Amino acid sequence: MIAINAPASKSVSHRMIIGAAMAAGDSTVKGVLESEDLARTIGIFNDCGAKIYRKGAGEYTVSGCCGTPAGGMEEPVSCDVHESGTTCRLLTAVLAAGLGKFRIHGAPRMHERPIKELADALQSLTVAVTYEGEDGCPPVVLDTDGLKGTEVAISLEESSQYLSGLLLAAPSTRGLTINLVGNKAVSWPYVGLTLDAMEQFGITFSVEMLEGSEWVEKDWRTFETAVPNKTRFIVKPGMYRHGDYTVEGDWSNASYFLAAGTLGTEPIHIANLRANSLQGDKAMFTILQQMGATLEMDANGVTVHPSKLKGVDVDMGNCPDLVPTVAALAAYAEGETTIRNVAHLRIKECDRLAAPAAELRKAGVNTEVTEDGIIIRPDRKNITAPADTVFSTYNDHRMAMSLSLLEFALGEIELDNKACVAKSFPTFWEEWKKVSPCRR
Repeated sequence: MIAINAPASKSVSHRMIIGAAMAAGDSTVKGVLESEDLARTIGIFNDCGAKIYRKGAGEYTVSGCCGTPAGGMEEPVSCDVHESGTTCRLLTAVLAAGLGKFRIHGAPRMHERPIKELADALQSLTVAVTYEGEDGCPPVVLDTDGLKGTEVAISLEESSQYLSGLLLAAPSTRGLTINLVGNKAVSWPYVGLTLDAMEQFGITFSVEMLEGSEWVEKDWRTFETAVPNKTRFIVKPGMYRHGDYTVEGDWSNASYFLAAGTLGTEPIHIANLRANSLQGDKAMFTILQQMGATLEMDANGVTVHPSKLKGVDVDMGNCPDLVPTVAALAAYAEGETTIRNVAHLRIKECDRLAAPAAELRKAGVNTEVTEDGIIIRPDRKNITAPADTVFSTYNDHRMAMSLSLLEFALGEIELDNKACVAKSFPTFWEEWKKVSPCRR
């Protein structure tokens, strides 16, 4: 049996660092994912009033900024998020709860990704927002003396990170009600991770649903999703509690190895995965079961066995980061796979509908991009590509890691930018050697 240790969760790492950085006092955060994205979040907070020091592998001491990030008085503090959408969206809201001027900017692709809905919400809370380039996208300059007002509206249609950012910023207000609006809600589990982190840091809030004409408090942990126009979040003012915190393992980055376990010749055990995790990408376990895979979950992780796979029809609105992985895995299944409810993937690091479809076609896989998803119609006998084929990563870490699954049919493949995995999983290729049929 091959043993793999899942890296720390990127999503949880961001939230734990933010909570500790907003606290009053000193904290220790262990198990932090050390990646380019987290380096951006840590670096920005170090420039905005918190002090974050690395003690050892994945362990940081954090002296918080007491709920008030510090911006520039004359010139804005430069907040370079590079390609981290999580850093950009969460910190745009959190920094707006501070005092001074902040310039949010990043790599060229980041300046194409929308942030207008969040910016509009912040403007309604009296934050001055100035776009330096394309209207509705970074770079933006925030000029703030804190979030004023008691109520704001946001949707979950474009990104759950807008809501998560407002929730993380809300304790620094005098109390804030956040109304969920829109036509649909995607990526709800990421909001659950935010609420869980806030609870751990001692923040008081309630989640209410409209029943008839009355708002009724609900246990948010029982939600499979939230209902737009009938859900609101009431966050009371408070200070994040300093203390000792630990980040759990990452179901998102474990997904490549879970998929590989079905394609190889021996079982793979992926450790450091919590069965009771709130991470939406824990859905990979269920999706693999639906595809016919044999898996077992124990107290420390998951074992997956070589399996004969079948196509599925699956709504992945709550686990969009898994789409490139499932699309690549579907190339090995018998029968058609349809992935639905992920139209918002078009505004990720790349267009994560068009990109997987294009690269799988290079391997002879019939794919079709739909209005809200992708269809894969595989012929296992025709997973083939010329020896000189170069697969495009689109500078997207999840594309690079998901395309590695093609090695079970093609042998070692050439990617145009293997290094982009550093965004979330710097040691990916070292771990991949343990499972790839052509690299071991």
